[in-house]
Amino acid sequence: MKEIHDLRSISYDAVVIGGGAAGMAAALELDAEGFSCAIIEREDHLGGILMQCIHNGFGLHEFKEELTGPEFAERFINRTVKSKIAVYLNTTVTQFTAIEPSTLDSLIPSSNSSFSVTNYSLLYCVSPSGIMQITCRAVILAMGCRERNRGNVRIPGSRPAGIYTAGLAQRLVNIEGFIPGKEVVIIGSGDIGLIMARRMSWTGCKVKAVVEIMPYPAGLTRNIVQCLNDFNIPLYLSSQTTNIFGKDRVQGIEVTPLENGVLASDKSFRIDCDTVLLSVGLVPENELSRSAGIELNTATNGPLVDSFLMTNMDGVFACGNVLHVHDLVDWVCEESRRAGRYAASWLKGDRPSLQIKTKAGSHVRYVNPSRAAPEKENTIYMRSMIVKNDAVLEVLMDNQVIKTKKERHVQPSEMISFKLGPKDFEGKKFNPDSILEFIIS
Repeated sequence: MKEIHDLRSISYDAVVIGGGAAGMAAALELDAEGFSCAIIEREDHLGGILMQCIHNGFGLHEFKEELTGPEFAERFINRTVKSKIAVYLNTTVTQFTAIEPSTLDSLIPSSNSSFSVTNYSLLYCVSPSGIMQITCRAVILAMGCRERNRGNVRIPGSRPAGIYTAGLAQRLVNIEGFIPGKEVVIIGSGDIGLIMARRMSWTGCKVKAVVEIMPYPAGLTRNIVQCLNDFNIPLYLSSQTTNIFGKDRVQGIEVTPLENGVLASDKSFRIDCDTVLLSVGLVPENELSRSAGIELNTATNGPLVDSFLMTNMDGVFACGNVLHVHDLVDWVCEESRRAGRYAASWLKGDRPSLQIKTKAGSHVRYVNPSRAAPEKENTIYMRSMIVKNDAVLEVLMDNQVIKTKKERHVQPSEMISFKLGPKDFEGKKFNPDSILEFIIS
């Protein structure tokens, strides 16, 4: 791993924004293909959020063994250190934009690209050494996601101390060595909140309840079992937090059950506590993407990408949690490796000859990517809007079923993935105006 301090005329074939698992996985693929590559990371270390996830459960798919978050990250960090990838730590990309090649010919070194790209990208960065300008032929967005907070879910009440997002509490406990409170209620049943219910119990705190507004948990089933059931922590489903009590410090919350989608105010009850952790969802870090003019998916809040995981901006790709929030880091790495390979193919001049638009149909919240290429194998991700056993997933092209897959169980908290390749399109008539629709029944 190289730390670069000469900031004059910096240029690479590709730049990866974000040094977590997604960014490293993508950069390693580009490096393996022989392209010059840099990772830009705003923290003082690689690894991203994994470094504060000291619990195990990572790597079962990626490495066929169970690892903690830091152990998982270390595997990729070690490979990155041994590669030719340049790493800029404590560096933040504040803006990037497309530029005409002719305007920066003097800054672009010779490349192994076999064609002339239409645009280059110019990145403006703030680093310990000052303002940096980096030119490149391809950009991979891998900035991850952030937590939604109290303002996003509009919980009424006063504003006392003792209210944290679950991720912040995780950092305080695992990295900083601080215990945020003694009697805890967790609002929302996202995976980070469930894991923190167990973590706070291990530290000797009393976790009084997890309150979830939906009629089903938002986290993985295994986390419900291992983090709540094993510790006898109550889970209130179809319940809304309607008030937070306390002046200087949290003193309790009010919980109101939902019946047929309506608050049953006469059944409201209070849970006394001194700490509230919010686990109410994750959102892709999309501010940089939006400011660059990248089109966003309204269902995921991440960029819209084609079958190459490329955005509407030529040469700009997206992967991992900045594209859509994943369940497992294993899937993040799998997707990000493909993004790295696609970026390398794009740099070599490869383009899909035809891409067909994808569409979320009945009981499907979203489909990623937004286009599929019939001539190659596509990995499709989606999320169900229903909880169901023995579900059937159907892929329709122009209202004709071309593929069916049975799913033993589907629920909104668990992402579905499957392959769609050339064999599925054999003998089928399609054109650029065709639409692939995905439905669950």
